[in-house]
Amino acid sequence: MAQGKVVLQPVSREDVERIRVWLRDDEVSSSWFGRYAYGDPAHLGYQPEEVVKASEDEWERVFGNPEHRILSIYTPEGEHIGEVHVAIEEALGDGQLSILIGRKDKWHKGLGTAAVTETLELAFTEWGLYRIWADVPEYNEAARNIFKHMGFTHEGTLRKSRPHEGSRFDSVVMGLLAAEYTGRAEQSADEAAATSY
Repeated sequence: MAQGKVVLQPVSREDVERIRVWLRDDEVSSSWFGRYAYGDPAHLGYQPEEVVKASEDEWERVFGNPEHRILSIYTPEGEHIGEVHVAIEEALGDGQLSILIGRKDKWHKGLGTAAVTETLELAFTEWGLYRIWADVPEYNEAARNIFKHMGFTHEGTLRKSRPHEGSRFDSVVMGLLAAEYTGRAEQSADEAAATSY
């Protein structure tokens, strides 16, 4: 498999079942939304335990909701490895981005960056958003580095907002504007053209 390639596709019930299993792992749940104060793994788009057995109407309410764009992350070979979620505030043209790579054997292989790249393309070119932002716990250095590498700016700090391993941690808000995304894409295209001679 070429490193760092992913495909985003609609979520299946089998995908939700895998998410449910992955989130039982403390390391995986900490890299996503963490745990609620009462200990259960958090998932802001839906509750995997409930959705896995939802009716077709309930399923459509969750995965057809334009304010919560939820897609599964697959490798080009067809392996389900995670999920992307963009919570959209339509009135603001704003979306909160969350990426989960649930397969720990796929961590640190460029797949999180690839998933962010694919999601930004959808967010800015298809969904017409003005800004994308992420709320990243301070202890998730890998995620912070991905967003920084993608051109996100540190916009603020939420003090002690994340419960984790019996303590409270800050999280950072990192954001990217559509104009910044377009500028980076144009710069990359110019650099590629310059090196092709």
